[in-house]
Amino acid sequence: MPLTRFILFQRDDCHLCDLALEVLAQARFPDFESVFIDEDEVLETAYGMRVPVLRDAATGRELDWPFDAARATALAGDTSR
Repeated sequence: MPLTRFILFQRDDCHLCDLALEVLAQARFPDFESVFIDEDEVLETAYGMRVPVLRDAATGRELDWPFDAARATALAGDTSR
């Protein structure tokens, strides 16, 4: 089980991942765990072509890039405030 409710799956040196981090900061998104999929065969298979992906560990819902602050906030529901 992750330490936080939300997980951002990303890669090292990923421009789109950097943009996703900026969106989450703009949205004042609640705490999330960054999980780097590099060198993890299972995560590469699941997320390799989709990163960055924001996952709600509690519900299993995922938000694929591109997403904006409004969509991220909607995923978080009331927990973002």
